[in-house]
Amino acid sequence: MSEPDPPPDAVAETPPDGPYRVLARKYRPATFAGLIGQDAMVRTLSNAIASGRLAHAFILTGVRGVGKTTTARIIARALNCVGPDGAGGPTAEPCGACAHCRDIAEDRHVDVLEMDAASRTGVADIRELIDGVRYRPTSARTKVYIIDEVHMLSTSAFNALLKTLEEPPEHVTFVFATTEIRKVPVTVLSRCQRFDLRRVDSATLVRHFADIAAKEEATVDDGALTLIARAADGSVRDGLSLLDQAIALAHGPVAEDDVRAMLGLADRTVTFDLLDAVMRGDIAAALGLVAEQYDSGADPAQILTDMLELVHWLTRIKVTPEAATGAAVAEAERVRGSAMAGTLSMAALTRAWQMLLKGVGEVRVAPSPVQAAEMVLVRLAYAADLPSPADALRALEGQAAEAPSPPASAPPPPPSAGPAEPPPRAVGAVPSAAPEPAAVPDPRPEPDAPDPATFQEVVDLADRHREGSLHANLVNNLHLVRFEPGRIEFRPGDRAPRDLAHELSRFLNDHTRRRWVVSVSQEPGEPTLRQRQDAEHAAARAEAADHPLVKAVLDTFPGATIEDVRDIAPSEPAADPDPGKED
Repeated sequence: MSEPDPPPDAVAETPPDGPYRVLARKYRPATFAGLIGQDAMVRTLSNAIASGRLAHAFILTGVRGVGKTTTARIIARALNCVGPDGAGGPTAEPCGACAHCRDIAEDRHVDVLEMDAASRTGVADIRELIDGVRYRPTSARTKVYIIDEVHMLSTSAFNALLKTLEEPPEHVTFVFATTEIRKVPVTVLSRCQRFDLRRVDSATLVRHFADIAAKEEATVDDGALTLIARAADGSVRDGLSLLDQAIALAHGPVAEDDVRAMLGLADRTVTFDLLDAVMRGDIAAALGLVAEQYDSGADPAQILTDMLELVHWLTRIKVTPEAATGAAVAEAERVRGSAMAGTLSMAALTRAWQMLLKGVGEVRVAPSPVQAAEMVLVRLAYAADLPSPADALRALEGQAAEAPSPPASAPPPPPSAGPAEPPPRAVGAVPSAAPEPAAVPDPRPEPDAPDPATFQEVVDLADRHREGSLHANLVNNLHLVRFEPGRIEFRPGDRAPRDLAHELSRFLNDHTRRRWVVSVSQEPGEPTLRQRQDAEHAAARAEAADHPLVKAVLDTFPGATIEDVRDIAPSEPAADPDPGKED
């Protein structure tokens, strides 16, 4: 007798395939072949399993979403897989059909223990875990302990783990995963075989996401996949989460504009227009584009980040033009990027990079991000009109070449302004006593005064114009390497200010008729004037000490020293004719 059909209300409410699983879980790799972008690690582990040279402890490190925990579970499957017939051994290609593979995949295998160190950080948790190490596996071939975010363990917990980790039983394997490898003690690292999981490049992510979209029967534009891969920043899990969100958002074909709106990104062509307007100094057009993007939902910080990325791309094209010919480069970036890179100088691009990089930080902390972004673009637009350092230097050299002409035209004004002559002289006399900026023009030499011909004359000139700080540095902190009229090359002393060359150049250009070039050299140079004076005084004292009369005085008065040696002027006629008596 057959059983009656179940009543209609007994039918499960969930669809036949079960509840929906997000793409990151649904397409989690089950074998080493499914891991993308980790070829070196896959090859090493596969060869180690095949040759039976598998370590007893592994530590996997890398950014989030690159497959650390997934790799740990694959290792557990590889060690315990027995094949569909139940007679297999450790393999680099787990079958996925045996009881061990299924139980590990469903996180319910009694011999594969997975612990989250972020929530169980204490020494008691580790002691509880290692208490079971000495017992053999219940059903599996190898006990596998997976500790995720191992860097979160306390110091005591790490210490409790050390001895067991160094000499575990042959039936135990430890697999650690962490995103902060620097926080793991070196005593733990030295006991583990380390694998650094790389960020997955954008091209590999795009291919992977396209395959998954095809399996999900979803239509996703190549531009949309590129944006998702770029936003994933090397993380497979982050990219799959974004792809899942984009498919749900579009509810049909996923276009590039849909992903831009979802991520808050500005249109790439608009980013080109915005940067072009800013670099041309057309701030009105730039602000209009920012307003349009902001009204469309673009984040102001993301707008500047897109511009920053574009500046980097243009710089790469300028340095290596072949970068624009890659197969993965979009047509707009290839054609328009090459054109913009040809019109912008390297100095303009590096200046734009620095200003945008600083501007992104300002926008993220500003009360009004859009206003802060607009101010950044205003600064950048006005900075675009500034000359490069090379152009500024050429302009200064051109002014210096024309500098002798003003003195020739300067004499005519004084005769025509005879009554007005005394006030400027009276005003100039006061600043000459006090070093004010207004006093700089008056102390300039007369037209017939010669320019300094030696370095000593430069020092004397600074002394006459009461440049006390400059004079002291010239005497004490400057090792002269080369001197010729119009050019000084020196090595600064240990206590010399950083702007000594600039100050000396400014002083000489202000107080002489010649343009001076002052530069810093790495050559040793001559001793400073102070060192030479000290050497001369020491030589004079040594010479005086050899004089018989001075020797007699020093012998007569023990402890006496020669403090100074001076030249005595010729005596007056009325002086005592017996100098010996005076001595």
